[in-house]
Amino acid sequence: MAKKISSAEKRHRKSEERRLRNKSAKSAVKTCVKRFVTLAQKKDSGADAALKEMIKKLDTAARKGIITKNSAARKKSRMQRYYNTIKAAQ
Repeated sequence: MAKKISSAEKRHRKSEERRLRNKSAKSAVKTCVKRFVTLAQKKDSGADAALKEMIKKLDTAARKGIITKNSAARKKSRMQRYYNTIKAAQ
């Protein structure tokens, strides 16, 4: 019969907490991206604010290590370029 190791149990508990926190943050980023894309496609005036909010969420997630800095920069760049093409088409 194996002994229970308290440090391993704590490690498991903490990793589960971190996993759920990271999952929530990633979901929030994805939601912001979807909101921005739908507003931009409708050519809504709220797209500008949605873009700023999305950039803020991406930067926060990158700073906390939830997503990599390069991933955040790539997504910001693509969305900014998408926003600029839609603005130019108007």
